[in-house]
Amino acid sequence: MDIDLDVMSSFKPSDIFKECIPASMVRDGELKKHPCGIYFQNIPIDNLTELAAIPYEQAEEVGYFKIDFLHLTLLEHFESKADIRALVNIEPNWELLKDPQVVEKLFQISKQYDIIKKLNIQSVNDLADTISLIRPGKIELLNEYLKNKQQVRKILYKPPTNGKPYYKKSHSISYALTIVLQLHLIEGKIL
Repeated sequence: MDIDLDVMSSFKPSDIFKECIPASMVRDGELKKHPCGIYFQNIPIDNLTELAAIPYEQAEEVGYFKIDFLHLTLLEHFESKADIRALVNIEPNWELLKDPQVVEKLFQISKQYDIIKKLNIQSVNDLADTISLIRPGKIELLNEYLKNKQQVRKILYKPPTNGKPYYKKSHSISYALTIVLQLHLIEGKIL
């Protein structure tokens, strides 16, 4: 298990924390730096690369957890958390999601226009559902969702029994709110 934190693109964990070890992964038979993962635990370090000696997939299996600092450039458009909170509480223009050129600019759903146009998204919950539906293991619920959204919501956020990845409702809502901010920016609504 890991923890994901959205941060401005200028944020560097090493500027704040003395003891942080970059996570690693094996790619093409070599130990490579994970794009955003950091360990704050006493994990063994590879002397050649100065990365965690245990790739993140195996590190989790033996009890280490990483924190992913995800650079979210969207945050750079706002002066304060208060500005963000105010804007997410304003209903966006959901009609923007009917424009493929708008959808291709949006976080998490940029390549999903064909699905977006079927769903007639009219709320943050609808958008969160969409983010969960487009995941492997959940996309097969799409036709049933189109027939009975409330019924599918009861199972949409449950972990699949086959072990495939899924999105918790909290993640989907968070990502949906990020898209709401993007929609406001596209319309020029900056506080």
